[in-house]
Amino acid sequence: MHHLQLKPVNPLSECVTLCDYQGIPVLYVQHALAEAAISLHGGHLIAYKPTGENDVIWLSEKAEFATDKAIRGGIPVCWPWFGKVTSPSHGFARNSMWSLQEHRENDTGVVVALTLEDTEQTLAIWPHKFLTQIVFEIGSELKVSLNVTNTDEHDWSFTGALHTYFTVDDIHQTQVTGMGPSYNDSLQGGTQCTGGDILTFNGETDRVYTQPTDVITIKDGQRQLDIANTGDNSAVIWNPWQDLSINMGDMADNSFETMLCVESTIQGEAINLAPGATHTLTTTVRVRK
Repeated sequence: MHHLQLKPVNPLSECVTLCDYQGIPVLYVQHALAEAAISLHGGHLIAYKPTGENDVIWLSEKAEFATDKAIRGGIPVCWPWFGKVTSPSHGFARNSMWSLQEHRENDTGVVVALTLEDTEQTLAIWPHKFLTQIVFEIGSELKVSLNVTNTDEHDWSFTGALHTYFTVDDIHQTQVTGMGPSYNDSLQGGTQCTGGDILTFNGETDRVYTQPTDVITIKDGQRQLDIANTGDNSAVIWNPWQDLSINMGDMADNSFETMLCVESTIQGEAINLAPGATHTLTTTVRVRK
């Protein structure tokens, strides 16, 4: 699984082990149905592989694991904003240390829940109190739920994404369906465009699909990934292609060939939360032969 050299620190249960990876605490999940790895830095799933299948989640071989950096690959949590609205880009959740709230396991898989709460540092850049929980349900399929709760005394609003990097066999042979016809093309300054039913790739792609169907499907010739998102208002589909990969220090020059991001996204129109209210953003991934 990604050949991560995880150093076991403390077995928490039969299926969950706290490990160290380059100084970052990582939970290693091993179950009869799947294995996975979750970095507490970023609340960030960095690997998921159903038993007998290839890796589903892509992680850059040059990903940097440092407490002040976001990890390239996996499922970054973009929150409480999406994009370069302000600093840090894509919010502070993916650069923050999350806390392990609970873990449990049964015959169908393992559930791990992490939490992030406001601190002096977060209040200095985003003046709202919150409790954000991310729940990973790891079994023959993967479900990730981001539960955002307003613990303040005033309304506040947010955008964000579960910015999933998927492993594909070859981006040149990969097709995506179910993303819907309408998209805003970030490479054309957000111009509204209409596309076909099948998306293929022959260059840098950065699109916000504004009317995705219930299930977006990736086919790469080797397998099919079905991605169901809820609580979102759009799906971002992104591949940096070669020039951008070369300019990114945490990506190998040709690694764009084996990855594709399909993101469960809230952007444009923010979610407004009243005190005590919760909003849930999910992504569920199933592998089909």
